[in-house]
Amino acid sequence: MNAENPIWGLISTFGLMSLFAVGGAAAAVPEMHRIAVDVHHWMTAYAIAQLSPGPNVLIVTLIGYAVAGIPGALAATLAMCLPTALLAYYVSRLLNRPNQSRWPGLIQAALVPLSIGLMAASALILAESTDRTLAALLLTATVAVVASVSRINPLWILLVGGLLGFAGIV
Repeated sequence: MNAENPIWGLISTFGLMSLFAVGGAAAAVPEMHRIAVDVHHWMTAYAIAQLSPGPNVLIVTLIGYAVAGIPGALAATLAMCLPTALLAYYVSRLLNRPNQSRWPGLIQAALVPLSIGLMAASALILAESTDRTLAALLLTATVAVVASVSRINPLWILLVGGLLGFAGIV
């Protein structure tokens, strides 16, 4: 990263990363973790997990804020979202053209397991950095099971987790 201008470092880092975030920002969390913690030492893994309510684009904003305040937060967020949004827009227009090619369906089918794997890696990195007690580990495992086998709205799960954290249980 350019030490004289951290904004350009954020833009170049997250702009490039956004193009490889196939499943969205959540899928890029392992790489965000590696860059922010191991490469640039902008923050610790624990700080990333504690500041962000989940593996999503808020992590990018928080890293940008930690590096360069509000301008850094804006730069990092736009750098992560804008290239991917533009690419998705143009690719969707290309794939939705009327033709008889099988490639669009094959590409979409191939990207599903890739996205799921990247999101699972994100969840594992966040769980490893935050589950420091048995209660937290049990809560993470319980939430994973409940979320995968039930149709409970994830907001209720977040609310319960927030209340347990507020009560000091985890």
